[in-house]
Amino acid sequence: MLQEKAKFIAISEEIIEKIKSGELLPGDQIQSENELIKHYKISNTTARKALLEIESKGWARRIKGKGTFVLNRTEDHHLLRTLGSIYATRRGFHDSLIAEGFTPKNIVLEKTILQDGISSEINGRHFIIDGPVLKIHQLRYADDLLMKDEVKYISLTLCPKINKVPTEISYFKVYEDTYNLKISEVQQTLGVSILTPNTTNFEIDKPIPAFVLDSAVVCSNDKVVEIEQSYYHGEKYKFAVIASPEYNYKTANQTT
Repeated sequence: MLQEKAKFIAISEEIIEKIKSGELLPGDQIQSENELIKHYKISNTTARKALLEIESKGWARRIKGKGTFVLNRTEDHHLLRTLGSIYATRRGFHDSLIAEGFTPKNIVLEKTILQDGISSEINGRHFIIDGPVLKIHQLRYADDLLMKDEVKYISLTLCPKINKVPTEISYFKVYEDTYNLKISEVQQTLGVSILTPNTTNFEIDKPIPAFVLDSAVVCSNDKVVEIEQSYYHGEKYKFAVIASPEYNYKTANQTT
């Protein structure tokens, strides 16, 4: 009994250290029971106790049917988002907040079909969606705090009737799973702006910084399925960037 207890505590402490060091970030999924069993050569009872120990100490939260996720323990609600992460994009804003332990809320300001197309310049390239286009403008909250003012434009040619889909879902997963679109790239740029009272949807009494994210989701046939422009609360967000080790000097010369 003592040996069994020591083992699950040792495993839980090892995973908690990964959380403290930043190896596992808020919203990241912790290894499942089966993965722990395989990795540590332990029984399913030990694996279950290890996960329960991490959860009981407030480092993670188990979501039924999905797994155990690292909680966001920052006192000031700072959220870390990673540019270039397909995993994060696929999971979506709503599910990411739930995984981190926040209560999400969406307020839809506009949901209309535009017969004309839409275009945007990102990273020096023009991205165009021919009409009809679904426009969705919504406010994204975490624990009643407005975190993101989001506008998306989605191709109704590539995704017919997507206007009937609830707005809190991950559209990226819908593109892949429902419409069988193969996403080839996600282009993103991140800028900054200053928001002032009475000129923004953020409830503020003084100017605040905001991150401005422009992005385009492109399918394998070079068709643009989504264009987005969003404002993130600059005092509540930090952004990280994934750099692919396969991108090297030779590749750079080929693409410039």
